[in-house]
Amino acid sequence: MTQRIVITGTDTGIGKTVFAAGLAGLLDGFYWKPVQSGLDGETDSEVVARLAGLPSERVLPEAYRLKSPLSPHRSAEIDGVAIKADLTFPVLATPLVIEGAGGLMVPLNRRTRFIDIFAEWRLPVILCARTTLGTINHTLLSIEALRARSIPLAGIAFIGDEMADTQRTIVEMGGVPQLGRLPYLDPLTDKTLRDAMIAGFDLALIAGGE
Repeated sequence: MTQRIVITGTDTGIGKTVFAAGLAGLLDGFYWKPVQSGLDGETDSEVVARLAGLPSERVLPEAYRLKSPLSPHRSAEIDGVAIKADLTFPVLATPLVIEGAGGLMVPLNRRTRFIDIFAEWRLPVILCARTTLGTINHTLLSIEALRARSIPLAGIAFIGDEMADTQRTIVEMGGVPQLGRLPYLDPLTDKTLRDAMIAGFDLALIAGGE
């Protein structure tokens, strides 16, 4: 079983935190979001703690907690914090789900983007993509960016309503596996999320060596 896997998205607000919560719960692992921008309301780590069905100690503390709901580089500047470019992930004996912030090109500081950190880590990445209009362009660009840096891409996790042709187009043109699809859930609870993950994803496609 893959011990460490990175969750990123084609954009912000597409549901990758919900997917990360579902995956961490399904793997009975740990969750870590290195950088949290925005502390008003529920943070992503708190969402995962509520939805993953894991003990609280399985949600690891963020390396950086920034007040403003902005790109990390700007939020850090406002807080007078310098985000280091040498972020290192925790080494655990059980699976670890790591969630980035927004998309691949989101800057951590004025020189370093998340994709630069992922290239250093060389961990397998799951790319979350919405199924709505515009996703083909955003997703194929993200796939090219990952491959240009030789970052291992485990596959695509679609989020939203079924759009069979859109999903097929991305999978075929991107040459990447479709790991499954997570529909929008109402109500969204730990149980409905776990049921949807079990129904929508095959762990055999996600499992594998690093």
